[in-house]
Amino acid sequence: MVNYSFPSPVGTITDRAADRSYGMCVASALHWPQMTPPHVALIAHDGCKDDLTDWVLYNRGTLAQCELIATGTTGDRIARATGLPVRRLLSGPIGGDAQVGAMLAEQNLDHLVFFWDPLTTQPHDVDVKALLRLAVLHNIPTACNRASADFLISSPLLFDSGHLGRRKILARLKSVG
Repeated sequence: MVNYSFPSPVGTITDRAADRSYGMCVASALHWPQMTPPHVALIAHDGCKDDLTDWVLYNRGTLAQCELIATGTTGDRIARATGLPVRRLLSGPIGGDAQVGAMLAEQNLDHLVFFWDPLTTQPHDVDVKALLRLAVLHNIPTACNRASADFLISSPLLFDSGHLGRRKILARLKSVG
């Protein structure tokens, strides 16, 4: 078990203190966020949009229980193909990737599914790199291809409110410390 230790208004919080068995104590002290369905961002480069749409169709039942956010064209395709509600942002190259990055930094996303094309140079490569850096920095589970997306969506932690809340609390404590 990794031991995280962050200063907080209620003393030092370790991973054990943030564990579910101590969750109520930590939650009341730090105002545990109200649990909502997981917020999942969906992004795909042009050469990967069909793959992501197929993946969403295959996992439609599970993703119907999530709040889906997607960049422009990807969101349009997914909404049309699946009938699922998708909050659409700007297209990636004109600010959509930056919008997702801001949501990551503000802890407003729980998972990122980003099918990117490693063989094609993108005009907004800097935004792509920044987006992936923010996902890692803020400890957001990220899938970059169908195999990793399958692992992410089949994880029992996908809907585990204790896990999602714990990650958010630790992220807040880390940013304060």
